[in-house]
Amino acid sequence: MTPAAPAAITIALDGRGVERGAATLIAGSNDALAAAPDLRLRIFGDRRGFAELEADERVELIEAPQEITNDDEPVGAVRSRASASIVLAAADVAAGRADALVSAGPTGATMAASTFALRRLHGVRRPALALQLLVPGRTGPPILLLDVGANAEVRAAELVQFAFLGSAFSRAVLGVERPRVALLSVGEEAGKGTAAVVDAHSELHELAGRGVDLRFAGNIEGRDLLTGAAEVIVTDGFTGNVALKTIEGTARAIAGAVRAAARSGPIAMAGGLRELRPGGDRECHLARAPLCPRAVRGADRRAPRSLRGDAGRPS
Repeated sequence: MTPAAPAAITIALDGRGVERGAATLIAGSNDALAAAPDLRLRIFGDRRGFAELEADERVELIEAPQEITNDDEPVGAVRSRASASIVLAAADVAAGRADALVSAGPTGATMAASTFALRRLHGVRRPALALQLLVPGRTGPPILLLDVGANAEVRAAELVQFAFLGSAFSRAVLGVERPRVALLSVGEEAGKGTAAVVDAHSELHELAGRGVDLRFAGNIEGRDLLTGAAEVIVTDGFTGNVALKTIEGTARAIAGAVRAAARSGPIAMAGGLRELRPGGDRECHLARAPLCPRAVRGADRRAPRSLRGDAGRPS
């Protein structure tokens, strides 16, 4: 018997607020559409800027005259700009016209619009921002870091919830069968870290001992973020965002140093080109979604996997 073809997935794509402009979204969207025949896109933004995508019958352009920028206060802007692209895109999902929301615009506005329109999963106290850390040359299971900016201050209960949310996402979307979950701290010992981290460690250790379906691996330090010591790394949004920006800056600094060394002479140039070739887009792997078309394509392709993985339903 021939297996049934996967049902079409429609994504509401925020077409404004991208650091490098519409060209980044267009390139990423074309890549995603080419890789997924069952993908549909509803793009909210300046229709003229995306006109070249209209030739694809799987793309629908919806005019969104307003924009929310990084300079705006997220909650107030979302509430006062009903025609903003991210507000209309989130409402599209809430109304059932699209299955998932993808945005490369301001993080705060995306979180606010999503929370207002889509609601939180049942029992979830706070939503968290999760980021897959892709390391050039790494062959092990994917690494997920959360929170990377949604909640600057958290209590132990929220860290425990982030651990379960991250584990579910890792299994359903990233395909890790039994992800190891660790808390990011200043030492591997159970008593190291802030009061929230220490209390979360105690609760997660107790839950794991009672047979709860969570593979708790204890604490890890910042030096272990990219080593594969755990597949899910949990922290507060302030620490997670600092860690993320440190990784981005380090990647750029290393790439710049290699390029500078490669320009120092013909022999060095040959060696530098060889070193850069395997990971020429490495900033795209480690950086945030607005920085490159590959990141947009990745978000468009992860959204359907999240839906089919059934990581949860809104309350």
